[in-house]
Formats: sequence, structure tokens, C-alpha cells
Amino acid sequence: MTVHHALLPGAAAERPSREITLGVMGGGQLGRMFVHAAQQMGFFTAVLDPDADSPAGRVSHHHVRAAYLDEAGLAQLAQLADAITTEFENVPAPALERLAALRPVAPGAQAVAIAQDRAKEKAHFVACGVPCAPHAVIETAQQLAAVDAALLPGILKTARLGYDGKGQVRVTTREALAEAWHGLGGVPCVLEQMLPLAAECSVIVARGRDGAMVHYAPQVNEHQNGILAVTQAFPVDDAGVIDAALADQAVAATRAIAEGIGYVGVLCVEFFVLEDGRLVVNEMAPRPHNSGHYTMDACDQSQFDLQVRALAGLPLAPPRQHSPALMLNLLGDLWFAAGSDTQQSPPWDAVLALPGTHLHLYGKVEARRGRKMGHLNITGATPEAVRATAREAARLLGLTSASLG
Repeated sequence: MTVHHALLPGAAAERPSREITLGVMGGGQLGRMFVHAAQQMGFFTAVLDPDADSPAGRVSHHHVRAAYLDEAGLAQLAQLADAITTEFENVPAPALERLAALRPVAPGAQAVAIAQDRAKEKAHFVACGVPCAPHAVIETAQQLAAVDAALLPGILKTARLGYDGKGQVRVTTREALAEAWHGLGGVPCVLEQMLPLAAECSVIVARGRDGAMVHYAPQVNEHQNGILAVTQAFPVDDAGVIDAALADQAVAATRAIAEGIGYVGVLCVEFFVLEDGRLVVNEMAPRPHNSGHYTMDACDQSQFDLQVRALAGLPLAPPRQHSPALMLNLLGDLWFAAGSDTQQSPPWDAVLALPGTHLHLYGKVEARRGRKMGHLNITGATPEAVRATAREAARLLGLTSASLG
């Protein structure tokens, strides 16, 4: 498909003998879905991940088995790929900097570095004029002692390497705060004031190198134990907590955050909706996001299609959602009966007998409790029909959800 040679500057002249190859740092499920989307559009793919059984590496044309800072591995990926992206935010930013000296990389190292550090992330939000929860950075014992009491009760979060609820401790007193900080190893942290929440939502945008940007409507999320459990993607006036004005505000804030760092690629920004109706930003993910998985079956372009387009320099056409949708996250707990360590297959036959169900499993060879194994998308003609099917699917799988009732 030589049409692709025109998408990346210099690619045709440098490598006229083969197709364009898109590379991805990281071999998890997000990389796997990116690889599938790229291959559907005619691209070759290359994955760098140290795990021989990585979900993305197992389906890619090329799998570079190397650590993320391995010089030889990075050189091999740059030799194979014409442009490179990342599938999770904890890929070392220096690795992206090295690759960027050789190939187009999106998102860039600066954006990933900001997302890797909650203190830098908060500062970026403030610089973009997007409100976030009152907070304080704690890097020293002196800063710990000087924390404003108004921030308590709060949530102490490690500044780096925290995701899915990891590295977070709820604290109510100064004594508990000091104990939590020392318990986390005295590493740099951010203390956020706990706010009365009505809901959580997220917005996904895609931005090209030319500055063109498209987005999906905000989706409403439910987390359990710090891990996304349910995403509802219905018209904003049907969500119950996200009205049109608040949705517009969330989209505008997300676009401002992306513009503020010249972002290229798919970006997800998560927000809290407060009980008084205010919107505050929580965090950003410089990649496709769990809350956008519904787009694979409910939209004419998935978030992974947009990731491919942004990386390859293809036009970013506004995505259109054609069906109300809901996503159920599937963790490894579903493979174990209560009180048992013996694995068993969940009742997929009964689940897939329900109308509008779309099962996506990630090809992971071992199920573990708390491990993301797949997701179930549910589409239908109306939000009511989707919710009814989701409740039945949740019952069959033994899932509980406050948002489903």
C-alpha cells in the first residue's frame, strides 16, 4: 500500500522497498489494540517490550524484546519503525527523547514526563487555567510540617509511578499524614484535599501535528478500589450528572490541556464532578484510556483508530458515536470462584447470548486477581436497553456496580 509512503516525511525516500511501520513502546493491552487498528489500516507494526508473552508483541509484525532504556533495543525499534508512540505513561521519558532524535515520536517526552509526575501535572493544569483540587507538594519534612490543615482530610499520592489506586493513602489528621508519608518511603508526594464528589467523568481528544483536534463526548466512570469498573457513554443529558454545560466545560478544559503542551496523539483527561456542580481536573493519561474502550463498538472511529491517524499524519475526522454504550472492565478475579485459587472460564456463552454484547479479551496467558484481562462493551438502541443488558451481564459474571443498580 504505497499510499502510506506520503504520510511521514522522508519515509518514501528512505525506505521505498517496504510498507510504513508504526512502532509502540509497551506491549500491554493498549498496545495490542493499537497494533490491531494499525494493521487494519495497512501498516506494519513493531513493539518494544521485554516480556516474550506481551499481548501486543504476540500480534505484531515485529517484537523487540528489550528493556525500555536498552540502547540496542531502542536502536532496533528506530530502525524498524517510521514513527513511534507509547501505550502507557510509565515508559521512561528519556527513552522517548532518544527515539525522537531518530524518528517522529507522539506523544513527546515532555508530555509523558508531565503525566509521570503529579506535581508537574498539577502545575500544568494550573498554567492552562483548569481548576484542580486544592493541594500541596510534599518533598521534604519541612513541607510536611507546613501543610495547611484545610487540606485535611485528604489523599496522599506518590508524585510518580502511581496508577489504578496504587501509591495512595487517605489521611484525616496530621499524625496520619506523617505516618502515611513515611510509609510511602518519604518520596515526593502530592496531598489533595478530599472533595464531595457527585461523579467522575473523562474526555478523550486526539490532536495531530498540524494542531487539528477532535474529541469524543464526555463519558461517566465508576471506579472500584481505584480501578475503572464501568464507563457509561450516553447522551450528556441522559447521564444524570453531566449536563450539556458541564460537558462543554470538560471538553474545553481537555483541549486547553492538550494545546498547552503541543500534544500529538490521543489524550484522556479525568475529572471530578463535585456535589455543588463544579468541575475539577484529576489527572491525564497520554495515551488511549480504559474509559474510551466503548469507542471500539459504539463509534465509527475508535480511540485506537485516532491514535494511528495522529501518529501517521492522517486526517483526524471527527468521530461519531452511533450507539449508546456501556463498558464493563473485566479483571482476573472473574476467573476464580470465591475462596478458590483454581481458575475457571467465566460464562462467556451466556454473556454473549445477550443482545449487543462485544467481548474483548487481551490475550494474557495468566489470570490474576486485579489484573485487567479484557472488557465487555454493550451497545443498544437506547440507554435503558443498554443498562438492562449490562445489569444482566454483571449478574452472570458476579460483578457489582453502584452505577448499574
